[in-house]
Amino acid sequence: MIQKESGHWRSFPANRLGTGRSVGERFPALRVNLLDRYIFRSVLLTCLGSVALFAFVLMLGNAIRDLLGYLLRGQLSLETAGELILLLLPFVVSYALPMGILTGVLLVLGRISADSEITAMRANGISLLRVARPVLLLGVLGCAVTLYVNFQSMPWARVEYDKRLTEYVRADPARFIVPKTFIRDFPGYVVYVGEKQATVLRDFWLWQLDGEGRALNMIHAESGRIDYDKEQNSFSVTLTRASVESRKKGAPGDMREPPQIPTVEKTEPPFVLSLDRILGRPTIRQKLQWMTYGELQAELGRRELRPINAAYEPKQKAQDVMQVRLVFQDKLTTAFAVLSFALIGVPLGVRVSRRETTAGLGIATLLALGYYFLTIMVGWLSRHPEYRPDLLYWVPNLIFLALAVRLFRRLERQ
Repeated sequence: MIQKESGHWRSFPANRLGTGRSVGERFPALRVNLLDRYIFRSVLLTCLGSVALFAFVLMLGNAIRDLLGYLLRGQLSLETAGELILLLLPFVVSYALPMGILTGVLLVLGRISADSEITAMRANGISLLRVARPVLLLGVLGCAVTLYVNFQSMPWARVEYDKRLTEYVRADPARFIVPKTFIRDFPGYVVYVGEKQATVLRDFWLWQLDGEGRALNMIHAESGRIDYDKEQNSFSVTLTRASVESRKKGAPGDMREPPQIPTVEKTEPPFVLSLDRILGRPTIRQKLQWMTYGELQAELGRRELRPINAAYEPKQKAQDVMQVRLVFQDKLTTAFAVLSFALIGVPLGVRVSRRETTAGLGIATLLALGYYFLTIMVGWLSRHPEYRPDLLYWVPNLIFLALAVRLFRRLERQ
């Protein structure tokens, strides 16, 4: 910059004004806004990546547990499985958000601290609490998002997931009979089918087992037919030209006596194979965890107004009411954990001062495991409402906040 002074021109550095102060010193708000945007953008992008990573891991685990068996048996198409997996997203996001934001804060603050950017900020008079303001804003936004997910999005998605999965599987239960495969899903039976065309079976084998898993009876039929009984949730199997080999009850391995092998033209009545283990019974009562805010409030009011009588004691009523309150507080504290994790991540990231991703992921995982272990311990008191476990659910968050405050103070004194 060129400025005329005392009849001649004098040059000044381009980043300085006539007052001799830098742009940042002349306009501190501009410097602070740039710093806020820099930290907020860095933490936000890293948190989104971390949340996506944890959500993918949790979603994959749920998909393998719930859907892999159906996919391998050909009972679900890839398109249907994809729709169901998307419905799992709100469910896993409620758990991935706290862990993701903690990981993001640790990674970003650890990196800029290792690059001495935190030291430069503090040398310019910017306190650590001031540096943490964008992180606090991000924590508040994450807390609001988690509240919506926990009380609205996740309950709807989870109920819809169970509903669609049941509908898809029950639409054609005959797909559970897979040819050339030993099927052990029917309680007390092992089934093998050589060929299947719709509901018609060929080369049908059935072994009836005792309590120790030993074969008591063996049935072989040239052909058969299966019919699905929706009310009983079972298969009715009618066999033609079947031979039945019976073993001695209590000692099926005793071969001293020849087994009896009668032959029947048609089995009457049909064999009944229960599908309760495979399909389960339709849930009549919705789980508390899958209720929205309004549904939880209505359920709490219903349980509080339920009259006490000889069959319904005060202790049982207190436990029933506490179960609803625990679910309500669990959803609240999980959302607030996003803010707690964001705050504790700032001083921890500064103290660790590491660029490596593995260090941040390791610390975040340990802290998250510690938090969830404490909440599980509180959940063990659900049958003791006199200890107010609904209020104790806030203890892990308070511990994390107290630890964050202490770490902030120690760093400010350094």
